[in-house]
Formats: sequence, structure tokens, C-alpha cells
Amino acid sequence: MASHSIHPMQNILIVGDDSAVCKMLSVLLKEEGYHCTVAQKAETALEMLATTPFTLVICDIKMPGKNGPWLLEKIQEYHANTPVIMLTASGETKLAIDCLHTGASDYLLKPPKITELVRAIERVKAQKGAELAQERYQRKLEAMVASRTRELQMALKNVNQSYQNTLLALVAALDAREQETSEHSLRVVTYALAIARQLKLSSRELQIIGRGALLHDIGKIGVPDAVLLKPSELTPEEWEQMRRHPLVGYQMIKSIPFLSEAAEIVLNHHEHYDGTGYPNGRSAEEIPVGARIFAIADALDAITRDRPYRKGTSLPAALREIAHYAYKQFDPIIVEAFLSIGENELLRICTEIGNKPLWHEALTDQLVSADFQ
Repeated sequence: MASHSIHPMQNILIVGDDSAVCKMLSVLLKEEGYHCTVAQKAETALEMLATTPFTLVICDIKMPGKNGPWLLEKIQEYHANTPVIMLTASGETKLAIDCLHTGASDYLLKPPKITELVRAIERVKAQKGAELAQERYQRKLEAMVASRTRELQMALKNVNQSYQNTLLALVAALDAREQETSEHSLRVVTYALAIARQLKLSSRELQIIGRGALLHDIGKIGVPDAVLLKPSELTPEEWEQMRRHPLVGYQMIKSIPFLSEAAEIVLNHHEHYDGTGYPNGRSAEEIPVGARIFAIADALDAITRDRPYRKGTSLPAALREIAHYAYKQFDPIIVEAFLSIGENELLRICTEIGNKPLWHEALTDQLVSADFQ
């Protein structure tokens, strides 16, 4: 039987109070190519394990003082990768089975036959080899997933840049026709996001609302210059043309996947809470929450800014007017959230907008981010 080969698992700790049995096992296993160390107490064995990398422990279940199950638990706690084979007397089978449940790799009746002991060691070696192979595979898989994740993130970053460029190109198309459009869009996006945060909406909802607010007037591309740029009030016929812009804008972007939900805000941003708005006369909950939020942001900017046919009013007056139209033009719950932002904070937001580049990075990153795709 003796082969005198060098085994990969060759450093074995034998633990037991019967020195004759331990010595016999040590001699026999040495003939099989294993290096063995003997400890006659569980506490001594634990101290040895703390300083020496044993690849296998063979432990007697019954010992004076701390016994085999105690040592097994400590090995599981502090040296979980070290396999343990328990040695048990013929009447201790239940204890041996309990040890298997605790984490022992195998158990043998003592004194074990050398052939049975070597086979048990070989089984443990095979099991440990399989576990190590699984661990290597797992590490390789994790590394591959991490690499693919980085590649995906880079691809999404590139896609996001394309999305951002698309958004800004659409707004630039409006800006080519209305000199104040881009500034107006920046202000209403910022106001709308402030209201949405006050309502504690999710980051995904914030992105949809931001995109819808940014592109709300994209349909004005289809409005004739004579109507769009008219310096005086519009006639009824001209208003009819102007009122088509939400539907035109919706038709333009509804088929673009990352803008499909924002398109609902574009379509409904002139609907009124009481059903008197356009283009479909929707009311209350029929109007998407993003459009109801945007309606207030848009009104705030419209009321406080000069128009060719009227002068803008003060912020306090604008707040009073918006509050007055709760239940009529505006959702009362959203009006309440808007007013709770407070006049000082709204003034701070206005000042901040004025001090930032037209499309500053923080805002465009919020409108287009990888976790939304």
C-alpha cells in the first residue's frame, strides 16, 4: 500500500489523548507520504492551528477537558477552510453524526484501518480540491462580471452622451426661433425638479419630469413664425394654431424610447386641473403628475417674466396668484407642496440659475443618467 509519494495535502494534525493510537497513525501516514504533528489536548491543537497552516485535522471525539466537538466548533469559527475527520468509539455514533452537522468532513471508528483512513483523506482532498476549483471559478467569474460591468458602464456613458446631445439639440432648435426659450427651459426644469423633490418623488420620476419640462415646448417648431413671434396678443385663429403645439411635440418624441414617458408631460402640460385646459380637456388625476407639477413651474416663470404685451410681476404676487388658482388650473396638493418650498428658497433657486452656465453639467447629468436606462 505504501507509495512514499508526496501528497499535495501532507501537513496533518492528529489530536487525541491516547498517545499510542496517535503515534501509530502518525507512523502509518508518514509511510503514505504525509507529515504529521500530534497534539494530546484540544487547547494545544487550537494553539498550533493559530501558528501552523495544517491542511487536515484528525481529531478524537472523547478527550479529557475540552473534547473533539469543542475543537471542531473552534476550527469552524477560526479556521473554516481546514477540514476535520473525527475518530469515534463504536458507541459514539450519534456524537459523530452531530459533528458532521457541525462541519466535520467525515468520521471513522477507532482505531481506524489505515486503508479506510487514507481513503477518507483522499475523499477530503477531492472535496477540498473541488471547493478550491469552485472558488477559483467564482473569482474568475466575478472578475469577468466586473470587467463586463465596466464595459457596460462605458457604453452607457456613451449612450447617455448621445441622449444628452439629442436633448440639447432639440432645445437649441427651439432657441433658434425664440430667443428666450433655452433660458425659460432651464428655469422651468429647475422649478419643476424642486417641486418634485418636495413631493419626495423617486429619482426616476425626477428624470422623467426634468426631460418633459425641458422639451415641453418642442411642438412649437410646428407653429408659424408669424404666430410664435407675434409681439401682441393672438387672435382666436392664432390661438388655435398655438394650442396644437402640445400634440405636435408629443407626436415628435413619443417614439423615442428614452423620451416616451416624458412625451406625456409634453402632451399634457397645458391641461388644467378643472378640465378647462387643452388639447384634450383632461382633469385632476387624468393628467400625469409630472404635467401637473410642470404647470406650476411654467406658471411661475410666465408670471414673473416680462412679455411683449405685459410686464412680469413680483415673486410674492406670483405665489398668491398660483395659490388662487388651486383647484382650478392647478392641483391643490401640488400647490401646497410648491408653496412649502418657501419664498426665500425660491429666490435662492432663481439666483442660482442666473449664476450658472446655460446648461450646467449637474442639471444635464440629472436629466440623463445610467441608472435610468
